[in-house]
Parts: sequence; C-alpha cells; structure tokens
Amino acid sequence: MRSIWKGTISFGLVNIPVSVGIATQRTDPKFRTLDRETLQPIKQQLFSPARGEVVERDETIKGYEVSKDQFLPVTDEELEAVAVERRRTIDLVSFVDLDEIDPVFYDRSYYLEPQEGASKPYALLIEAMKRTGKAALGKVVMSSREHVVLLRPAGDALVAELLFYPEDVRPKEEIDERVREVEVTDLEVGMATQLVESLARPFDPDEFENEHKRETLALIERKLSGEEVVVQAEAPPAEPVPDLMAALKASIDQTKEAVPSEGDGAAKPTSKGGRKKAPANGRNGGSKAGGAKSGSRSAKSASRSRS
Repeated sequence: MRSIWKGTISFGLVNIPVSVGIATQRTDPKFRTLDRETLQPIKQQLFSPARGEVVERDETIKGYEVSKDQFLPVTDEELEAVAVERRRTIDLVSFVDLDEIDPVFYDRSYYLEPQEGASKPYALLIEAMKRTGKAALGKVVMSSREHVVLLRPAGDALVAELLFYPEDVRPKEEIDERVREVEVTDLEVGMATQLVESLARPFDPDEFENEHKRETLALIERKLSGEEVVVQAEAPPAEPVPDLMAALKASIDQTKEAVPSEGDGAAKPTSKGGRKKAPANGRNGGSKAGGAKSGSRSAKSASRSRS
C-alpha cells in the first residue's frame, strides 16, 4: 500500500504505529479544456476585474469576505500562527456503536496498515472492536488541519473515515417536516414492505458497473476509429405514479416473474434497458461495450503518440 501519512494510533497507554493509504479513487476518464482551433490545452490565468488585467501569482493574497465585496486580507504567516500542532498521532477519545453515526458525516476513507512490529496490537484492537461491536472516535491532524476520525474494522483491516464537523452537514428538518405530515395506511406499508423484501439480497459491489465510464470509453474508441457519433435525444422524464397501490402490486408481480425456478440458479442482475450486466472486471474473457477497456488503452497510447 502506498503510504501518504505515518503515525501512531494512541489510546490509553497503547500505541500502534500505522501507515495511512487512500482507500478510494475515481477512475472516470478525465478531460482537458482545449483551444477549439489548435486542439491544445489552454492555460488558465489569474485575472483582476478591478485592474482589468492579468496578475501574477506573487501579486495575490488570501482574503476573508466579511460582507459583500468587502474582504479582510490575511497573510500566510498569520494563518501559520493559528495552525494546529503537527502531531503524528491518531488520538482515540471514545468508542461508539457504528450505527449511531449517520453515513452523511463520512468525508474521506483511508486504509490503516500496521507498521513493522505493530501487527499484534493492530490485530488486537480490531478483534476487540469486533467483539464489542464498537468503532473508535478520535482526532488526527492531516494536511495542516485537525479532523474528527472514525476507525472501524473491515474484515481484518482498519478503515479510517474522516468525518465532517456538525456545522458542515446541512440540516434536513424541512424534509422531515414535509414527510412527517404524510399519512400512509397499513395496507400501503405492507405492500411496500413486501416489495422491499422481494428485492432483498446480500450486498455485492461487483453487481454494479460504472455504465457512464464504460459508455464514455466506448465513445472515445469510436471517435479514435473515425466513426461518426450520433447524439441521442434526451429521454423524457418519468411521470408521477397515478395509482400507488397498483404500481406496488405490479412491481411485486414483476419480481415474482423474475425469480428463477428451482435448479435454474440465481437471477442475473441487469443494467438499464434490460441488458445483462457485464462482468465488473472483465472476467470470463469478455470485454465491455465493444472493447471499452482496450479502448481506454488505445486512447491513452494515442494521446502519448500525439504529445
């Protein structure tokens, strides 16, 4: 694992040296903004509307907007004076039930890997949290900022979730009030519950595919091969359900029809449009969307040859 930060988990008198690595990354194709005439990347400049001209980076300073169009200048040195202490510890302050924390507080995820000689206390902490059903809350300084961090076991590894502060989470009371006033009957709840249970199954991340990424890479492949791309018309928005109970009953009947007979195996998940879902990582020797993966390699190689 590529480490971006090294430090120590500290709770009580126990210290566990760990390395921190990023747990997630986006793999969608990235696009540059080009000059339409030369097809070369454009350069963004710092423009001052007040002066009516481009300014250099060393002519800029940070400012805090105290009122509309009124700014308080703040220097890097002043910000450094109030910077948090650069400590290399994840200080655990309490253990909580994981389901007490709404996932809306989750910001970024990291993997924690034990450093050499720290595997025993690392494994011990994970096992203790598994047996108690608890997760650990603490504080950590990363990128010159102090964060609230949640440590939770994931299999035999520790995952660190940086959490938003309460003031960073937008309130939802307005939604709560609107929904709280809606009355639903026992019959409606029973039908909806039956539909939920008919669609219930264990979570399998491989069931889901980034269809937009696949289609985008296929688009790039077609353009590289000289094919003219026809832009499809936008699909009309879905209409509101006129009869909720009829829609629930039809949905339940549909799920019953999709259940295979005994011995036929599990139902195959489908993507939009009823197509069978392609393997998430190209297993079984199949390629996606007419070679989207190979298209990605072709696009990258073509880009290198042009540069």
